[in-house]
Amino acid sequence: MPVRAIRTTSTGRNGVGAFILQCKRLDFHYCDWAGSSKGMNAFLRNLLPRFARSNPSIEIHVSPRPSTHPIIRAHYISPSSISTNHPRIKAICVRNLEKEQVLQKAELLRDASGEKLRRVKGGRVVASQNEGVRGIWSPMHGETKSPLDKMFEKRR
Repeated sequence: MPVRAIRTTSTGRNGVGAFILQCKRLDFHYCDWAGSSKGMNAFLRNLLPRFARSNPSIEIHVSPRPSTHPIIRAHYISPSSISTNHPRIKAICVRNLEKEQVLQKAELLRDASGEKLRRVKGGRVVASQNEGVRGIWSPMHGETKSPLDKMFEKRR
């Protein structure tokens, strides 16, 4: 009897397990004449087609802006843009950067959530509603003598 593989197909589960990229559009603004756009122009000629093919869910707009520094502007979907028609926008100036550095900045904007950066309050890594019963541990708490010091005290 021959061995036959079981045919399986994936079934949709109403978005469970699906990842929705928050970045919806990237705008690349550059200047043909200015020297600060040299890296951006090289990026647009060499690396942008591959970047666009690998990210089909992102709209890419390229527009010349004479006599200005090159920038990359990202438009995100966010909870605030659902109720209002104003999407969250982040922009990064890429003047005097090489084409690989421009690619890194474009990937940074692609992977970002679009939310504003917020400082962690109190300098604590983990924020909790309830403080621990024992308090915050510190290496300065407890005994100051090492086990070796205790051993030598017993011998005296």
